[in-house]
Amino acid sequence: MTDSVRESTLVAPDAAQLLSILRDGVPRTRAQLAELTGLARSTIAVRIDSLTASGLVAPAGDDVSTGGRPPARIAFNPSSRIVIAIDLGATHGVVAIADLAGTILHSDSRRILISDGPEVVLDWALTTAGILFAESNRPDGDLIGIGIGVPGPVEHSSGKPVNPPIMPGWDRFDIPAYVRRSFDVPVLVDNDVNLLALGEHATSWPDQSDLLFVKVATGIGAGIINGGRLQRGAQGSAGDLGHVRVPFGAETPSHGAQDADLEALASGPAIARALTGAGIPAETSEDVVTLARTGNPIVLQAIRQAGRDLGEVVATCVNLLNPSVVVVGGSLSRVGEQLLAGVREVVYQRSTPLATQYLTITQSRAGATGGVLGAAIMVIQNALDPDADRRASAPPRSLGR
Repeated sequence: MTDSVRESTLVAPDAAQLLSILRDGVPRTRAQLAELTGLARSTIAVRIDSLTASGLVAPAGDDVSTGGRPPARIAFNPSSRIVIAIDLGATHGVVAIADLAGTILHSDSRRILISDGPEVVLDWALTTAGILFAESNRPDGDLIGIGIGVPGPVEHSSGKPVNPPIMPGWDRFDIPAYVRRSFDVPVLVDNDVNLLALGEHATSWPDQSDLLFVKVATGIGAGIINGGRLQRGAQGSAGDLGHVRVPFGAETPSHGAQDADLEALASGPAIARALTGAGIPAETSEDVVTLARTGNPIVLQAIRQAGRDLGEVVATCVNLLNPSVVVVGGSLSRVGEQLLAGVREVVYQRSTPLATQYLTITQSRAGATGGVLGAAIMVIQNALDPDADRRASAPPRSLGR
């Protein structure tokens, strides 16, 4: 691949509306598209011809005839292009190849340490991506972009982490520029929790326009889907729950250090410290998950209390944002029902009846692939969706072969 990014649009603006309709996977005739859009059939024909030439749509058989020749149907062709998705956590890394529907085609993962620094971690990710891309047997022109999630605050417009607390050596590191030394495509970077929210929304709650995803692991953060769109805030720092002070109430007396924030009370390491203080040695989130499976009542009580502390902050979010779904994910979501029970206990007490009337609080369903799925969706939306945030680190390149 070359050292520069080709400057051209991925989808012509006048054809993007038709593509957004067809991306639901339902084949349609030109007449049906004209009815849906109000456009003239001649205009529909020109735009469909453009999308067909790019490979983004393809013939999908004939519709039922009402007399005479049956009309031809066309459908979105998600296999026409692919994206590389990379999910980097504090202690894990996942790299995947996905199609334009977000279907994971190939993937690989391994245990990493984000604290090893950007060059070490990204070199592994890019080497793995290169192997998976080679195994896919796709030409270079089929790759439309790379999405990367990292466990810290990201200035989304530049793709640079900003003062990430658990990522030493990553502050202001130019991730997109480093990645484009290997792949000549647009590179988008975001906080891993935002990408988990995108993945969860797409796979499990596509019909819900307002969702709050809360990740509880080494750190705590939230991804906010509002009006069907990911909300990053002005600089990309929206959803930083971990540094919010817990508003203790009468039912949850103050505990922990006087200046303790949510992360210091309810994260995996925080629970591990509490258990160690109670005579049950633990260090990491994984230790807490393992101990939870033993059914030890002291462990379960510590997890339940962490759920209550989390619920104190989530209750404020529910009142403020009024989501229809709160999803709890991250490594600690695997401890069982006690964490969720603690969250529900407080949220339904603290939040207004109207906000909780139809509220669902549930465990993440996306699993280990949620992060890379979200990274893929971020790239796909940037490339194909006319209403999505299109601030890529470089202009999208042509789909022309």
